[in-house]
Amino acid sequence: MATTMPDQPSPSAYHLLLQLEQQFDYLVDTIETAVSLFERQQPASWVFHQATPSRHWLREALFDMWHEQDQDGRETRNYIAIVAANDELLTAVDTVNQAKKSFAELLQHIKEAFPQTLSNAKSRLPQRHPYVDEALRRNGLARLHLKQSWRQLPIAQAPVSRVRFAWYSSGRSIKRLTVQEAEQKLLKLDTDAPHIRIQLRKLAGIPSSEVLAQVQTQAPLMRANLFFTEPLDDGHTRRALNAAMPIFVPDNNQRLPHINLPALQPPTTRTRARRRDEKLEPDVFLPSLRVYRYRYR
Repeated sequence: MATTMPDQPSPSAYHLLLQLEQQFDYLVDTIETAVSLFERQQPASWVFHQATPSRHWLREALFDMWHEQDQDGRETRNYIAIVAANDELLTAVDTVNQAKKSFAELLQHIKEAFPQTLSNAKSRLPQRHPYVDEALRRNGLARLHLKQSWRQLPIAQAPVSRVRFAWYSSGRSIKRLTVQEAEQKLLKLDTDAPHIRIQLRKLAGIPSSEVLAQVQTQAPLMRANLFFTEPLDDGHTRRALNAAMPIFVPDNNQRLPHINLPALQPPTTRTRARRRDEKLEPDVFLPSLRVYRYRYR
């Protein structure tokens, strides 16, 4: 009786992997099309703290989809910029976004159904493009960075008169957890480790109905406020968005909107008022999960 090798994907997983490789090829092709068009047109552009951007700065930004050595998997590299794009370039960028969306949806499906296949795919995809694979090896880069591969390129839906950039430091985000959810997260860690057993005992000593807070420190990010030349049909006059990737705005006779010059470095203190986290105990309750108890007294 024939047996299946343990490291071989099932037929359905293999089919999805082929789809993923084809979708990745298409994503790379759409990026190449948009970047080549940009490099031919050389539209008016503004790049954060670069008086004279290199000719290929957009290529570097859009093809940056890989983990660097020792990079935190939650960390993404930012490319803050404004491009005054004509209709042809806007259409090409929108096609990139559609390809990114399809790629992300397929990745999510594989992640849920065949998580091991996803791990293998992240290593295999660079090999689809020899010049990419060679660059990865030469620079000591590792595997596909999922967030950097699927994050969208912002497109303004109407002409923009000015853009206001500002650093945004929220400090930390808070997610509410039940005792049972916290226990399940701890059980996924090394339960033979003494510090995990200690935390499980601490968790068992509080009421099962108590709500806990999982705290995630957030890196400062750049936000952009786009002020439209004319109000939109719905009456909105501006749009606020995170500026992690180049923002494409409709060109105005090859002129950029008015852009302020934000500080090179984010502020050392948070720009958002303290609210919910003041309700937390000062000491972490479950260090391995960054979980705190709420103050109830």
